[in-house]
Amino acid sequence: MLARHFRSHKRTLQAAAAVPRASSALHARFLSAPISTEDHEEDEEAMGGEPTGSEHDTLDTYLTTLKKYNPPIKTGLKGLNIVHDPLYNKGTGFPHVERDRLGLRGLVPPRRLTVEAQLTKLYDTFSEEKDPLSKSRFLTDLHDRNETLFFRLLIKHMKEMAPIVYTPTVGLVCQKFGHLFRRPRGMFFSTRDRSQFGAMVHNWPSDDVEVIVVTDGSRILGLGDLGVNGMGIPIGKLALYTAAGGIDPRKVLPVMLDTGTNNKKLLEDPYYLGVQQPRLTGEAFWSMVDEFMRAVRHRWPKVLVQFEDFSSEHAADVLNAYRLKQLCFNDDIQGTGATVLAGALSACERVKIPLKDQRIVILGAGSAGLGVATTLLQGMLREGMTTEEARERFYILDQHGLLGESRESLNSGQQFFSRKDTGPISSLV
Repeated sequence: MLARHFRSHKRTLQAAAAVPRASSALHARFLSAPISTEDHEEDEEAMGGEPTGSEHDTLDTYLTTLKKYNPPIKTGLKGLNIVHDPLYNKGTGFPHVERDRLGLRGLVPPRRLTVEAQLTKLYDTFSEEKDPLSKSRFLTDLHDRNETLFFRLLIKHMKEMAPIVYTPTVGLVCQKFGHLFRRPRGMFFSTRDRSQFGAMVHNWPSDDVEVIVVTDGSRILGLGDLGVNGMGIPIGKLALYTAAGGIDPRKVLPVMLDTGTNNKKLLEDPYYLGVQQPRLTGEAFWSMVDEFMRAVRHRWPKVLVQFEDFSSEHAADVLNAYRLKQLCFNDDIQGTGATVLAGALSACERVKIPLKDQRIVILGAGSAGLGVATTLLQGMLREGMTTEEARERFYILDQHGLLGESRESLNSGQQFFSRKDTGPISSLV
């Protein structure tokens, strides 16, 4: 059987499609939480009123649930500070009671448009954009000024917009990151900030961060080393985690770990926003990663760190270095592997042949391919095989052919799965 790499956004789309419509509606309402000053409680109008129409059947406990799981946002901000903050801004959707409470009278148009009316207008504008990059820029602008509407729109049109927010369009966005840049999102830790990471994490305003997606930009999708331009990946992935997974957008943090770049084009690009120097290697690289992880652990001890699009040279080693110290995972390795294992087990059940009796051919010996192999091997071990017996079931190929003992320049993961019973077979591909 041939295991192929499916990008994580496809899995996200499938999961999102399985969510009942009523649950999606409830989740969407959560993204419109009322805003309360610190000395006021919410009222029913600020909560958006009772559910109407068909929502009565499925959302009859809406107000109780909302108060329990997503209580009103309390802030000391008022006036234009509210309007200019994308986390608090509701556009023309502020109820009149909130306009008085937050000092917004006269700062927004007098007529209140419902969220649905605003979404209809935004979707019409989105649909008028001619190409994926233009659609991405439109959504980015919306994300930067009004996260409530951004996520409501994304939830409502997930199937259509997820490929714009993430792959494949995010690859083009990353390539043009410096040229498209308008305002920062997330945090950037660079070689120029060494010894300051512990202080820098306190520049982030939230004490409650639940998920960090961090990349060093060394292997962005199939595009290779994009350096700081790879920041589009953590931003896009976390947007989907909020829209499809319900993670509070106030509690996520995209991070770029700028260790340099070996991309000559970027080193010469006057609009490149990262450190224009060759990538750190060896001890210098590991020292920087370790300083970052220690700073994160100190600031947010319970945060989940997702390592994203690190090069094959470092991906598995970074994961193994911190998996017992910090809540962390690598989606390319573990997420892809878990998905393929689930599919393989279902297929084995259908054909009545256990996984341990299969021979596995994998095209691709990068982080994802080796992650798939490792996870399938663990599945075989659970069926009673030894590690050596399971390893003999795998045939892994890259652009140079089958991984075998005679191959040079293999990393530790590739060496583990290299065949001991063959010579070079580069003519296969």
